[in-house]
Amino acid sequence: MIRGPELFSLTEEAEMKRTKSRASPGKKAVPGKSRPRPGRAARGAGAPRARRRKPAGLSGRKRQYLERFASELERTLRVLDAFPPGRDDFKPHERSGTAVRVAHPFIKENGAVIRAARGEWTLQPNVPPPPATVAEARETYARGARELMEAVRDMPESRLDEAVTFFTGPGTTGPVRIHDMLWFMLLDSVHHRGQLSVYVRMAGGKVPSIYGPSADEPWR
Repeated sequence: MIRGPELFSLTEEAEMKRTKSRASPGKKAVPGKSRPRPGRAARGAGAPRARRRKPAGLSGRKRQYLERFASELERTLRVLDAFPPGRDDFKPHERSGTAVRVAHPFIKENGAVIRAARGEWTLQPNVPPPPATVAEARETYARGARELMEAVRDMPESRLDEAVTFFTGPGTTGPVRIHDMLWFMLLDSVHHRGQLSVYVRMAGGKVPSIYGPSADEPWR
């Protein structure tokens, strides 16, 4: 099974490989030191020193989002893992959605963020139907999370400030920054996770620790 920290480590590992690939073949990259530039030895002692370029890496905004996403991802996977098998159609009220439908937004929201990060956003894309089981939703969500983190890591920093058409209220849409939309999707998935955690208990499962102890997983 894919866990949240493992997914975030993928972005860290890929970033390290990118930095190493910029070093000369057969030479190790030394942190904080840049490669000698042509003509550097001929420069006079009193000549102004060229400003060093900072190594490429995740921006503060990207890093903050990816770290929080990885943290919430791990919690969401724990709740999905706790849902009892065979109770996928459970719902606490006739007006409530089934458990598998409550889990479906995790998948849809991953897809929305991926499209926005890649510059492929449309307001009403064709989304796949809900999976047959919560277990299937869990695996699809985990795969999408890996793709999401790679898409956010690789997108241009400027894209965070681009505006897309998104929901701004009941029956209304308007321009929303992609940076804001990413956080909206993450917070909405936290909301749906809270719903699913209630379903877990009512369907006969044990509610895991999420942000703190639960009756089934006390901190003592």
